Amino acid sequence: MAGVLFLCAAAAVLLLAAGGAVPPPPPPEEAARMARFVLHNCDWGALATLSAQEGLRGHPFANIFSLSDGPPGPFSGSGVPYLYLTDMEISVKDLEINSNASLTVSLAQTPYCKKHGYDPQNPLCAHIIFCGSIVKVKDSEAGLAKKALFSRHPEMENWPKDHNWFFAKFNITNIWVLDYFGGLKIVTPEEYYSVKP
Repeated sequence: MAGVLFLCAAAAVLLLAAGGAVPPPPPPEEAARMARFVLHNCDWGALATLSAQEGLRGHPFANIFSLSDGPPGPFSGSGVPYLYLTDMEISVKDLEINSNASLTVSLAQTPYCKKHGYDPQNPLCAHIIFCGSIVKVKDSEAGLAKKALFSRHPEMENWPKDHNWFFAKFNITNIWVLDYFGGLKIVTPEEYYSVKP
């Protein structure tokens, strides 16, 4: 009997590590952990920039980007949202003029909200809003960014080399958590990085 329980537990851990299921989120009173949890369980986010495009200059412009804070699995996230970008991308052109941006990630992209019947706008379908700026990663951090992104988005390795892809990260300055009724919770970057997801 103990052997069967061990095999079931091992199978559950493997499923979580493979992205087959989302573990239960932290309780609402743990806002910093919730922010880390949501980011780590999301593979993409909506990045909003201030447009530099003719006719839209200065207006908000949101776009979807693949991201990762580390390989899938519990306790493997760094909390740093890494991105793989090219100067050819329209939002990157915005960032070249003004690197400030906001990034929204939501459990709506995981099975969690559908399983519980939560609409994406329902606060119980937690979403996190980060504000800050996009910066190219230094060579010393490129290995971490590559491992984080390519472990979740393996096709990135085969994207056209002539597009001059580079690794970047979202430098977080402000964090808002909406995971329960009663309004947004503010989490500082220090609180965010000090907890484990």
